[in-house]
Amino acid sequence: MAGVVFVLLFTLLGALSFVKAQYQPTWESLDSRPLPSWYDEAKLGIFIHWGVFSVPSFRSEWFWWDWQGAMDEDTVTEFYNAAQWADIFNASGAGYIVFVSKHHEGYTNWPSKYSWNWNSMDVGPNRDLLGELASAIRARTNIRFGLYHSLFEWFNPLFLKDKASNFTSQDFVNSKTMPELYELVNKYKPDVVWSDGDWDASDTYWKSREFIAWLYNSSPVKDTVVTNDRWGNGVMCNHGGFLTCSDRYNPGHLQKRKWENAMTLDKQSWGFRRNMVIADVLSMEELLATFASTVSCGGNMLMNVGPTHYGEIPPIFQERLQQLGSWLKVNGEAIYKSNPWTFQNDTVTPNVWYTSRKTATGTNVYAILLKWPSAQDLPLALGAPQPSESTTVSLLGYTGYFMWKPLETHWYGDRYSYYSCQ
Repeated sequence: MAGVVFVLLFTLLGALSFVKAQYQPTWESLDSRPLPSWYDEAKLGIFIHWGVFSVPSFRSEWFWWDWQGAMDEDTVTEFYNAAQWADIFNASGAGYIVFVSKHHEGYTNWPSKYSWNWNSMDVGPNRDLLGELASAIRARTNIRFGLYHSLFEWFNPLFLKDKASNFTSQDFVNSKTMPELYELVNKYKPDVVWSDGDWDASDTYWKSREFIAWLYNSSPVKDTVVTNDRWGNGVMCNHGGFLTCSDRYNPGHLQKRKWENAMTLDKQSWGFRRNMVIADVLSMEELLATFASTVSCGGNMLMNVGPTHYGEIPPIFQERLQQLGSWLKVNGEAIYKSNPWTFQNDTVTPNVWYTSRKTATGTNVYAILLKWPSAQDLPLALGAPQPSESTTVSLLGYTGYFMWKPLETHWYGDRYSYYSCQ
């Protein structure tokens, strides 16, 4: 049964309450806000990179920057069905989505008042792509709806003017970036505001702290919204609601703060590529290994899919989403609302990651085994759990008796292996 991931449950004998506070536009104050509990409990999000860069469908979502030619404005989207997307995402077991409202080329996927003649209503599909998806997600699922927004725009003359002044002027921020963000939050009420494109200038230039203070204090989503850490040069991995630190960030050990692994099913691109081949797509085994290690170390996984410019989610991406959802139907107890355990991975047997959950009678510890043991690997020895007389061991999804016994005869440097699973 190579490639099968299963989860053992060891039984060894909550939501955050918010104190209403007024947050100041300083990182010390903003970082003191408790993260809304829904985000940590969800564990899995879906990232959706879709825009005018999906039209050439070549290389990546940075195509226009690499090419620097005229952008094809014929964003067709004829097969875009927001209800169908909502059902696909719901089947994955994800707790939230993050939809790209605007990428670095500046084209907005909603009819923004601040992006005249360069938005999805005026140019291309003549539709509010963002609004359709927000409505479908909320009508058909319990998934939280979030938005990605790029602070800067590659070729916007106002941004280039500010950059030429070494960001001593703020014409672009005052007339474009900040008005767009306030418009997005007030109109679509996202539970995630995922910022990007911040690296050229400081948070002072972007007015990020003032915006986040409003978001936490006065916005229509002040009690539920979460933010990431890309709000100005030097801010990433230091400040914000949760930390991303880099694309595909997966440190492999426990972190002091809540973090997110924003990663892609297509190993080479966030946006859809016509030249993608199956070897470029994460296998289910690779995906589960990333997911298990991320959650075990206290992170969320934000898994990206890139729809085609016609509005279709490629079948290989749909398959991965459905496969992950099927796995979570059996093993979700080890993922949703779980916490990091004392040990993140096993010191005796490789490819084993742990999570835990407090119960009324003690603690449930979950061992996620990424590889089904071969005959020569049995009995399976786990070095981290320490049993008591009341300890029970079971296999999630299996109702029969699961044979196991404690071992205290094998010394592994500094501790015994306590469990043998036949």
